[in-house]
Amino acid sequence: QVQLVESGGGSVQTGGFLCLTCSASKSSYERYTMAWFRQAPGLEREGVATIAPLGGVNYAYSVEGRFTISQDNAKNTLSLQMNSLKPEDTAMYYCAATSKPWLTLRARDYKYWGQGTQVTVSS
Repeated sequence: QVQLVESGGGSVQTGGFLCLTCSASKSSYERYTMAWFRQAPGLEREGVATIAPLGGVNYAYSVEGRFTISQDNAKNTLSLQMNSLKPEDTAMYYCAATSKPWLTLRARDYKYWGQGTQVTVSS
């Protein structure tokens, strides 16, 4: 069982930046593929970025070049640095974990989810 807790959301203006953090309650030797998802009202949950246990990453096309995912295995934390934010980035952002050892941005591949943190970008 893995518990995930997100933090770092907030409200910024277009062009601003935020850094989201996810703390995972698991043993440091356990390895999971981690990801950030987001969901705006009325829309499906969308995969934003994912990172494999050994560090490979993948991004949604809409955020590539603006967002950076990283992890600190010693501290069991996952981060998402978000730069050049746009109003369309406004959503609830979720941290997720899966024991599948490959990169995936499909929500159904993830077993563990956090409660989410709200990001609002105003124009």
